[in-house]
Amino acid sequence: MTNKRNNPSLDIVGIGNAIVDVLTTTDDYLLEKLSFKKGSMTLIDENKAKELYEMTTNRIQRSGGSVANSLACIAQLGGKAAFIGRVRNDKLGKIFTEEISTTGTIFKTPPSSIGPSTARCLIFVTPDAQRTMCTYLGASVLLEPKDIDLSAIMEAKILYLEGYLWDNPAAKNAFIKAAEIAKNAGRKVALSLSDSFCVSRHRESFIKLVEDHIDILFANEDEITTLYKTSLNASLEKLKKKCDLAAVTIGEKGSILISNGKEINIDPFILGKAVDTTGAGDLYAGGFLKGLADGLNPELSAKIGSICAGQIVTQLGSRSNTDLLKLINSHLGI
Repeated sequence: MTNKRNNPSLDIVGIGNAIVDVLTTTDDYLLEKLSFKKGSMTLIDENKAKELYEMTTNRIQRSGGSVANSLACIAQLGGKAAFIGRVRNDKLGKIFTEEISTTGTIFKTPPSSIGPSTARCLIFVTPDAQRTMCTYLGASVLLEPKDIDLSAIMEAKILYLEGYLWDNPAAKNAFIKAAEIAKNAGRKVALSLSDSFCVSRHRESFIKLVEDHIDILFANEDEITTLYKTSLNASLEKLKKKCDLAAVTIGEKGSILISNGKEINIDPFILGKAVDTTGAGDLYAGGFLKGLADGLNPELSAKIGSICAGQIVTQLGSRSNTDLLKLINSHLGI
């Protein structure tokens, strides 16, 4: 009889916000009229979410949320991925469940029959490829320790956690419980810092989380400098002492890989004109984690992530219209 602790049946299991992304193209005038700063992320209430939803006509609706996007990418690359997150038993909850399932990602968290409606993120994309996000977190933040599928965590090579969930105490407890279970099963634990404002709200506890539980960290330049309250170079030096493996994305300049105390620059892959930056960091993490799950070295895994990110910015939305495996093979020969 095989021991599942030694032979994981899943590559990645992720815990995050279950959000329906509602993408729409617009112009700067509408953003000014609504008083939203271009490129920002604003938390909104349910009434505002309904109002903005009714305003959008040319909408693309997809399962979203940072970790969910990464897992959909992993599934598209042929990986076995499972997602843990909370939706309500409503129309948008059904859209989320059906859409994430079509990517090949396993999603079995039971929907909530009471409380707030399914989370959604209204994403206004302007002609300069900037995305301005208005997010209603709804049911997604009500994830509790009892919602965690323990068997999925023990059966996955890597547990991937989303920093956005740190805002909710119950979800935070679920996170720590999941990380401890993964560690006890001999698995790796990865974290995305998600957002610089989220980092600033929970800076001390994030630092402790990274030191105590995290093997693989994903962040962008703003998030890592917010975490350590210093310059990028000084933040990278601190990170080298706290985390075995980390990837810090630096926009169009690519990313910086920290691996066993060494710093490696990873060039970006420019695969066309940038149309929409939604999901670039999510697909970078997805490609990177799939590489690691396949036993590839961190540098090659980071290059896979960079290709996935480079492709996704050339189209609208965070589900690739291109065969990512073929694209990776054509650039890296794997």
